[in-house]
Amino acid sequence: MGFRFDLFIVLIAILSVPVLSDLILSKVDRRIDLTSQVVRITSTLKVENSGNDPVSEVLLAFPEHQEKNLAYLTASFREGKGKGKGSTSSLPVEVVHPQGMPPALVFYSVSLPKGLGKGESLTLDVLVVFTHSLKPFPKEITQADFQLVVFQDSGHYLSPYEVKFQSLSVKLPDARIESYTRLENTKTVGSEIKYGPYENHPPFSYSPIVVHFEQNQPFAVAEQLVREIEISHWGNVQVTEHYKLIHAGAQSKGEFSRLDYQARPQVRGASAFRHLVAKLPPRAHSVYFRDEIGNISTSHLWTELEIEPRYPMFGGWRTSFFIGYGLPLQDFLFESGGKRFLNITFGCPMNEVVIDNLIVKVVLPEGSRDISVSAPFAVKQWQETKLSHLDIVGRPVAVLEKTNVVPEHNQHFQIQAAIQQVHDIISRCLSIHDKLEASLRDLSRTGDVQACKAARKASDGQLKELSKELRPLLAFLQSSPQAAQILPKVEELVAKERELQEKLMLKHTTVADSYEKKSGGKEIENRIASQQQKIVALRQEVDDLLDYIDEI
Repeated sequence: MGFRFDLFIVLIAILSVPVLSDLILSKVDRRIDLTSQVVRITSTLKVENSGNDPVSEVLLAFPEHQEKNLAYLTASFREGKGKGKGSTSSLPVEVVHPQGMPPALVFYSVSLPKGLGKGESLTLDVLVVFTHSLKPFPKEITQADFQLVVFQDSGHYLSPYEVKFQSLSVKLPDARIESYTRLENTKTVGSEIKYGPYENHPPFSYSPIVVHFEQNQPFAVAEQLVREIEISHWGNVQVTEHYKLIHAGAQSKGEFSRLDYQARPQVRGASAFRHLVAKLPPRAHSVYFRDEIGNISTSHLWTELEIEPRYPMFGGWRTSFFIGYGLPLQDFLFESGGKRFLNITFGCPMNEVVIDNLIVKVVLPEGSRDISVSAPFAVKQWQETKLSHLDIVGRPVAVLEKTNVVPEHNQHFQIQAAIQQVHDIISRCLSIHDKLEASLRDLSRTGDVQACKAARKASDGQLKELSKELRPLLAFLQSSPQAAQILPKVEELVAKERELQEKLMLKHTTVADSYEKKSGGKEIENRIASQQQKIVALRQEVDDLLDYIDEI
């Protein structure tokens, strides 16, 4: 079987690899969900620092052949003790290249919110989503066959750290299992295979497992999906989605009998899919479903759109179609600081579909400018122009493209724009702070107390206006799950700037009052010395937070 080769390569590649730090994983609980074509692995890691130096990151390791199908990765940490207790916060994750590591392994770094000190521990929850990881075996089946697939992984958690205690469960669609690797402490419970518990495994332990099982869930893959979101001056958002779809499961061989399929679809077409379900926004209207021939009547709309192609989809079969619908603009547009922001989802409304290549085009009204579109994950981005009836110069189009898209990517792609607005407002506040400091220098040069007080009054009014602009942006970010990762830093930035603002105003008042009382320069310096130290420290903290948000 070809799948054994990858496992052998991984075993060779991880021999004689150096230990990276004094971290240990005191407990690992992994859960692999194989109930759909998308593989989801959820790992709960209790991380402890057994060394003397603080540790600021945790490394996650993946075999190269597995990582190439990695579609989505997120990590969060839990504060509080006990299972399910405490709040969770998302953490930054990025690819890294530690020295001395073999090329057959790919590493991701999870940045901790603060250094993990000697003897300290925290719990990480890691979700990893893979596509195209279930391999049909056999690769071809007849209309009467059930689809069998193979999945491979390690029974022991692959990590650069020692693992003290671990367990693994593999969830299958049902209890029909052809075969699976049996390690020590392995058992099946219904449709679940349980491995472990295992104790005291050294870094980079790897124990290959292969599961061969029946999987007849839809293997619907959009080789390409183009979503066009057109914003109208007249209060409407028109969404059009063009699909090029394939059944990416075991290839269908032999003749197809529609009569047999209609008589017993669960037997003579168990691996085929007849329909897909699109979950549209609540107030969607003017919905249609068409292909190259024309309207398709076999679709049904409740709160969801049930899409039924002209023929059942067997392995290797393709179809193309498009759906369209309108949305009320007021549900997706808000305004702040003289700018308008679109808040709409990025991915596919069909949860069953994997997208190999997704292109999202946002067509803005003619004359739109200062366009800034960002997503909460990496995407290719560029701009085009679309000419429509009555246009003079054309409508600007912001284009986003991403490969290997799964339901977890169906997030709002406006969020980063809101964060950028917060960043810009705080930067404007700092410019006003600088003007306040400049007015004190002018005071020492000219002695004009009234001009200094007027500068403070003007600055105070400007800062209050900027504070009003911040409120709706912060409220939006606080209500959005997609902003969870960066929200604590944004809130800390806003709080630090306000504290800095208060200290500056206090310093300004102290200096101006001292000048009115004809105090000497040395006396004034002594009065504000402690305030100045705090101002310098706060300004550095604000600058550092701005740099951090820039990097995110």
